Amino acid sequence: AAPRARRPGRPPRPDSAAMRERLLDTATALFAEQGVAATTIAHIAARAGVTPAMVHYYFRNRGQLIDAVVDERLAPVIAHVWEPVPADDAVTADPAAAARECLVLIVQRLAHSAAQRPWLPPLWLHEVVNEAGQLRERVLRHLPAARLHRLTALIEQGQRQGVIRPGVEPRLAVLSILGLTLLPLATANLWRRLWPEGARAIDADAIAAHALAVLAGGLFIPHPPGAGGSA
Repeated sequence: AAPRARRPGRPPRPDSAAMRERLLDTATALFAEQGVAATTIAHIAARAGVTPAMVHYYFRNRGQLIDAVVDERLAPVIAHVWEPVPADDAVTADPAAAARECLVLIVQRLAHSAAQRPWLPPLWLHEVVNEAGQLRERVLRHLPAARLHRLTALIEQGQRQGVIRPGVEPRLAVLSILGLTLLPLATANLWRRLWPEGARAIDADAIAAHALAVLAGGLFIPHPPGAGGSA
């Protein structure tokens, strides 16, 4: 029997999973390049080389597409980055060591995740950090509040034990981590123009090492030579 003719105006059905992923990748890249508000379904379709009808076949409307970008592109990165922090509030005998271990893993994961996903730093700064960001409320729902509070509690315990600097505001530590990793990657084109000599050598590993050096120096009180302790 002859194959059934496709109704006029209806897009062909390619590999559903592959096409959906392609459209999500395209939307995410455009959101990072030109902002969520300035990106239309038509823009996404044109960049992906399909019709707007094809985009609507996979996503009923623009809001559903934005939700999918947050849920399937941003949320997994957030979960991966903050996974090293325990979710419970148990008292830790050595909070400084626990905080240091968490910071190392968080910074490394964040720097490498952002380097592997060039869209992440600009998207985060423009659409989450920015007061007018279109993704802020959607992203806030995915932040692991229990783990963020746990990291804050570790820093506070370290301050009470005298191994973390008293001038540190524990609740701002998270912002320091994000600023020291995402900001250098988001502004790479700027500082590479200011310091072109050797700028290409400043990769994700170098950014992570720099962030950890600044955080360690700013958070932890060094012990005098011969003194005990792990900070």
